[in-house]
Amino acid sequence: MVKHSKKNIQLLLVTLFVVGLGVSFLFDYKPGLRTGQEFTDVIIEMLKILPCAFILIALFEQWVKQETIIRHLGDDSGIRGYLWALLLGPMVVGGLYVAFPLAHTLHKKGASLKVVFSFLGFAGVCRIPMTLFEVSFLGLKFTLIRLAVAIPLMLIAGIALGGFLEKHGYQIKE
Repeated sequence: MVKHSKKNIQLLLVTLFVVGLGVSFLFDYKPGLRTGQEFTDVIIEMLKILPCAFILIALFEQWVKQETIIRHLGDDSGIRGYLWALLLGPMVVGGLYVAFPLAHTLHKKGASLKVVFSFLGFAGVCRIPMTLFEVSFLGLKFTLIRLAVAIPLMLIAGIALGGFLEKHGYQIKE
């Protein structure tokens, strides 16, 4: 059996993608061209958001003390940590593009994995712009019901996943 390294598999997938786009361009294959256009749009959107987000995250890393993160979001923060996650998650501008690097920084500074996963859940389902958009199209009642269901589910999922990984000694590789 041939053993493939992760880098070889990644290179193969990127090569197949590029070849697929090239063939789509040569033969005017509409689904392939749409895929290429969507890919380009996502890359451009990320390039608009990520540089500013990374600068802000770097400033956050320098300005916010580790003791503050541990006190408010660490293992001993209790319900206060989840309340902070619920408050901060919806305010993340840039969606999960920004929430994931910020979650990594929070964990490096001592935030509990349970709180970090809850934060990611809240950032994904409770974003303020998305919620306002939803209210305008689907109504306040629908949005309140969705939030009433989503918030406890994200909290339970964050606690369960964080607890599982902490129990099994999970460590982030640098």
